[in-house]
Amino acid sequence: MFDTLSDRLSTAFKNLRGKGKLTDADIDATTREIRIALLEADVALPVVKEFIAAVRERASGADVRGGLNPAQQVIKIVNEELVNILGGETRELRMAKRPPTVIMLAGLQGAGKTTLAGKLAKWLKETKHQTPMLVAADLQRPNAVTQLQVVGERAGVPVFAPEPGNGVGDPVDVARKAMDEARTKQHSVVIVDTAGRLGVDEVLMKQAADIRDAVTPDEILFVVDAMIGQDAVTTAQAFLDGVGFDGVVLSKLDGDARGGAALSIAQVTGRQVMFASNGEKLEDFDVFHPDRMASRILGMGDVMSLIEQAEKSFDAEEAAKTAAKLQKRGGKDFTLDDFLAQMQSVRKMGPLTKIFGMLPGANQFKDQLENFDEREIDRIEAVIHSMTPAERTDPNIINGSRRARIAKGSGTEVATVSGLVERFFEARKMMAAMASGKGMPGMPGMPGMPGMGGGGARKAKQQQKKGKKRGSGNPAKRANQGNSQPAPPQPGQLPAAFGGGGQDAGDFALPDELRKILGDDKK
Repeated sequence: MFDTLSDRLSTAFKNLRGKGKLTDADIDATTREIRIALLEADVALPVVKEFIAAVRERASGADVRGGLNPAQQVIKIVNEELVNILGGETRELRMAKRPPTVIMLAGLQGAGKTTLAGKLAKWLKETKHQTPMLVAADLQRPNAVTQLQVVGERAGVPVFAPEPGNGVGDPVDVARKAMDEARTKQHSVVIVDTAGRLGVDEVLMKQAADIRDAVTPDEILFVVDAMIGQDAVTTAQAFLDGVGFDGVVLSKLDGDARGGAALSIAQVTGRQVMFASNGEKLEDFDVFHPDRMASRILGMGDVMSLIEQAEKSFDAEEAAKTAAKLQKRGGKDFTLDDFLAQMQSVRKMGPLTKIFGMLPGANQFKDQLENFDEREIDRIEAVIHSMTPAERTDPNIINGSRRARIAKGSGTEVATVSGLVERFFEARKMMAAMASGKGMPGMPGMPGMPGMGGGGARKAKQQQKKGKKRGSGNPAKRANQGNSQPAPPQPGQLPAAFGGGGQDAGDFALPDELRKILGDDKK
């Protein structure tokens, strides 16, 4: 959704590279580009004006730091201002002191409230260890009750639906009875799905307000379709005035609209975006972190979310066994079975395009990611499953006749089998180097992975010891020598682990080995 905005901002920052310092003309030209980028992204005009004024003031004043080049100075300022308009700090759900906690969902029809109710319930159940119950209080939309029951079944959460819906029943009475049901069956959270309309009207507001008064919710979440642009802000303001809400949930964040609603709604309404729904599956649901979203928009990646996803998907014991195999004999104990297991673990994290999109500088290889066929993983699995145990253990024995047999068994071409074997050896080489502490091949400054061998750390210490120089006898010179250590990376710079030193995020490039694994070794 933010691709166009990211591209325009990257272009604006590139024009500053190579300049010694920021001039008024540079600031005017850059803020003009940023203003155009935000307006094209459908960000509300008042938000754009306030944002540009803040960036201009800070870029012209004392906020500019001498240790950064002009592009990095502006990226740092824009990053911090983006975090501000996205809501500042991440806001957690308020839980009631005495259960049940009541969460009411409100919004227009088609915003995705019913599906989101299931996503929120599943998230609360698995992440927060709660016992949620869904309440079918949307008795107007055809089959809304049935849809919620199906969603609840998929999420493994009970649904309270005493009325059939389709225009039959009183939603306020259903909401009131749901509270008694929740207390009787000791549900810790109650999520009330309310009716929507195609537009804001008095009947919608009156019904939502009556349900609110009947259940006294701890949180009212306004669900808004992130693809409707400026109308999202107008609708949010109408709901804020008519019913009131405590937080915002952005649905359909995986769409291809311009994304201005996400950048506008928190600033205009004063209510933070708390969650984001970015897909059709119940797992496609995330807590909204303003700092991480700002980092993604600026092409600096979202490493924290990537780590969190990995922690959910990878088994620590299996990862330790794999690391041990990679450390021994140059990684030769690492087999195609292990390779397949690793790929399946990565796949649990979500689509590969989404995973690689969280890497710093991912916008530089956006075209490759967009063109990547997720079914390629299925083909790889089919090829490996068509091999004998001996072939998976030692791919070196796979000769021409074996490749022909494997290709026939997996429904692929011989070239596909040959390519997979070649990629496997490249991947093993890269992972073995990382596991032994030598760093990632092709990525200068990449240290060894923690807990996976100390070879790199020992070598670094030896080099440091070997290259250590005695300080000057002159106190002034000695002080200068003491301050010659490299500065930590600033916003807009990549740490050494992602390319070294003060490298700009926009200059990030995948190492050759990783390109080959992705099947893109042309660039």
